[in-house]
Amino acid sequence: MVSFRTALLATAASALSLAATPAALADGLSITNYTTANGLGDNRVFSVYASGSNIYAATPSGLSISTNGGSSFTNYTTTNGLGNNDVNAVYASGTSIYAATNGGGLSITTNGGSSFTNYTTANGLASNLGSGVYASGSSIYYTTYGSGLSISTNGGNSFTNYTTSNGLGDNEVYGVYASGGSIYAATRNGLSISTNSGTSWTNYTTANGLGTNHVNDVYASGTNIYAATFGGGVSISTNSGANWTTYNTSNGLGSNQVFGVSASGSNIYAATNGGGLSISTNNGTSWSNYTTANGLGANTVIGVYASGNNIYAATYGGGLSIAQQSDPPPTPVPGPLPVAGAAAAFGFSRKLRRRLRAAASTSC
Repeated sequence: MVSFRTALLATAASALSLAATPAALADGLSITNYTTANGLGDNRVFSVYASGSNIYAATPSGLSISTNGGSSFTNYTTTNGLGNNDVNAVYASGTSIYAATNGGGLSITTNGGSSFTNYTTANGLASNLGSGVYASGSSIYYTTYGSGLSISTNGGNSFTNYTTSNGLGDNEVYGVYASGGSIYAATRNGLSISTNSGTSWTNYTTANGLGTNHVNDVYASGTNIYAATFGGGVSISTNSGANWTTYNTSNGLGSNQVFGVSASGSNIYAATNGGGLSISTNNGTSWSNYTTANGLGANTVIGVYASGNNIYAATYGGGLSIAQQSDPPPTPVPGPLPVAGAAAAFGFSRKLRRRLRAAASTSC
């Protein structure tokens, strides 16, 4: 427990704070780092999403938005109506931007951040402690720390809450994704999948081949599902969850403690704790790792998203790192992004501290 905490502190302390400093990588990638010097609300970035030249970054000091590819950011806070300045996750769809906040519930803006509408337990949310968010059309999926998953099918006017009583693996839910009639929930006790809008769930665990039962993030494309596990690496199912193959440091992954995952074709991107940004171009068989030695902002990466020829890495202490690749993979279906919570004791987020406790209970 102590060694893990020390290691996480060390990786956070190793963050680079250079703003907009590109560094060439051996395989043709180049990294540019954006920090508070570029207007980012905080150099601790918990979640990132991008669409075209628009970039959205969730920080513990507000929601930062760039409309010019990262050259500059505008930071939006409670003064603009945001539910809470501590933003755990962000997602955007069309003109709507969704922010899961730590204590302020779900904040939605339709005018680029100038104003927000806030949804809380008073509107039916399971909890105001939001850990993740995803949206598609009029459907909104909001995950919580300890209170399950809240779903709205009418743009936020009302919510239905799903918990372990519905078959969810755990009420501690870290990430969510929805596609093709299926909902995928990353929980502390397995990956839960619903094919009937949340009414019931099937939970997949180590018994099905999952790396560990603690799942931090999930991404899906067709019958392929990618799970970022805490201590077990990246687990992949090619048959909708029935079976899993796990890839870890023995395959070259930067760390078995994976906070986030995204995929595009045969390319897989993993956000790791201390191991930097790990990329596989062969479905997970082998990995290349990019760290501060290659120009990454920090070796602790909380979230990752890939779009076109850009890879966005939300780092803990090093701001937002954007890696550009010369040969872009196919554009991925927009997916959920990894999240983390409030900075508090030891400078860690709520999510990181919960993971520390989970690691301690697992190792003891």
